[in-house]
Amino acid sequence: MQHATPAAPAVRETLERLLASETFGRSERARKLLRYLVEREQAGEADRLKGFSIAMDVFGKDGDFDPSTDAVVRVQAGRLRDLLQQYFANEGVAEPVRIAIPRGGYVPAYELNAIRLPETAEFAIQAEAAAAPSAQRGTAESVVPADPSAQRGTAENAIPAAALLAPMVAPVPSVARHLRFFWMAIAVVIAMLGVLILRQGSGGLLAGGDLAATLETAGLTGSVSPSPASEALPLVYIAVKAGGTDASRIAASLRAGLSGFDTIDFIGRDTVDMTDPATNATSFIFDILPGPDTSEIMIELQSVATGRVLLSRNLTAADSAPAAVENSIAGILTSALPASGTIYSYLEQSGIQTALTQCLTLNDKYYLDQNARTHEAAYRCLETLAENGAKSPLVYSELASLHLEAVNDHYAYPPDATIEKAMTFAHRAVQMGPTSPYAHRSYGYINSRLGNADEALRWMRKAYDLNPYDLAMAAAYGYALIFAGRYAEGTPILAQAVDASSGHPTWWDFGLFAGEFMLGDTNKAAIASSSLRTTATKSHYLAARLIGAKIAGQDNLARKLLDELTAKFPKFAANPRATFIDRKYPPDLTERLVDALRAAGLGSAG
Repeated sequence: MQHATPAAPAVRETLERLLASETFGRSERARKLLRYLVEREQAGEADRLKGFSIAMDVFGKDGDFDPSTDAVVRVQAGRLRDLLQQYFANEGVAEPVRIAIPRGGYVPAYELNAIRLPETAEFAIQAEAAAAPSAQRGTAESVVPADPSAQRGTAENAIPAAALLAPMVAPVPSVARHLRFFWMAIAVVIAMLGVLILRQGSGGLLAGGDLAATLETAGLTGSVSPSPASEALPLVYIAVKAGGTDASRIAASLRAGLSGFDTIDFIGRDTVDMTDPATNATSFIFDILPGPDTSEIMIELQSVATGRVLLSRNLTAADSAPAAVENSIAGILTSALPASGTIYSYLEQSGIQTALTQCLTLNDKYYLDQNARTHEAAYRCLETLAENGAKSPLVYSELASLHLEAVNDHYAYPPDATIEKAMTFAHRAVQMGPTSPYAHRSYGYINSRLGNADEALRWMRKAYDLNPYDLAMAAAYGYALIFAGRYAEGTPILAQAVDASSGHPTWWDFGLFAGEFMLGDTNKAAIASSSLRTTATKSHYLAARLIGAKIAGQDNLARKLLDELTAKFPKFAANPRATFIDRKYPPDLTERLVDALRAAGLGSAG
């Protein structure tokens, strides 16, 4: 990087692209915090960027805020550093200006980005050397993922506070050399894709033209053939390159956490299979390295094929202590492994998705932007895999949840959706994946919709027990507790998941709104409701925003939301109680919501 200071207009342009990016589209809190920090610094108010003022200005805290007991600013700053690194390593790799939030403070730093392609060039040279013997290569060494139930520890619900270190890459000296390496890399990638397609046959679906078509036509075509390659998941390895008790403890916790995620195949050994360039494209490795200080350990997630660092966290002695290490690892893995995480973003942006990873990405996009279009895209994609005999329980667990969403929100596709059909999918998922957290979560979700509160909690709790390192499972369990009327138990679990996650589905915020509302913390309820931006097809989300605006004294916004709710959802506006009863809300929550809507001006509010 060059160390000249970018001009203010260039910084503002980069900020707007960041805020509009897909990476930041998943986190309202991160967008709000980043805009605040950059705009205040650019206005010459860097001295105001302290934890206390940020807590009040950005997160709505009051004068009683105590940073020693409330870690919201530190945690969200850590999540912001995570997203910044992810953006500049992928979507924003060619941005002329890079924005960072250096550790130890909240004042943004800016640097001009040098033009360079060293990682692509290095990959091109390695791939060209590896391509020659590929025609004579026999079957690659088979690898068997570790048993998901093995080596799993028990994690407490606490907020991980690790931050990221931005990777530094030396610039390449000559533009001509860049171009030479660039065209070499393009040629090699084309050759590798040709080899991969030949090896996979018609069943090996890669992104590229097919991915763009899928996004436009709302799903995969029915011509996709069943193939193990179409259901392949990213391969993840561990390499322990640091010694000592802390490194061993981190490695053990990392192995336990990796074994619980359905969305990857964990290879429980340090040796990486380097014989297959096509497989290496979807292989990743967590390096456990000595940190900058003797008491620290660094964790880096890299692409095996390119060596690109996708995620880097420095764990202090406190982070790796026995009481904290599992929470630290949970935060890292939740950032990296789900369909909303770093690995899947890298696969999508690199155009190297399989059919299953593509479907899971579309499924994640639906939960981040819930509407009929995104729902149909995800449903059709998974439906095609199911029709062609998919073996992965993920296909059926996510179909079950999407099918129930169609019932709840009256989507046109699939036609004639029923809860019974959703239950059939969920039952099949559990049969195929008896240790799958996703399968158990979907089964619990459907039981909740049927009004079987005890069964819903049992299945949600088991999903969380199967993978306590996945914040999404903790959130689902907390949400289930809240909508079973156990607000004091569920709200803290869901609140910690929300605070620790840089990007999460909107239903987390709605559940948190309901929990805080019922516990009587109206300020926190209003903050949670302000994060509900997906209201086009969700009357109850819009109702929560209306209640939150009224609580916060935002009368103009409340009037606007009231008009929108009445116009978009006249049936709900006429009788909100009927919707809450139909959704099996606890009676006390139903009455409190109806009363709050009446106070906000919604007619007789049912």
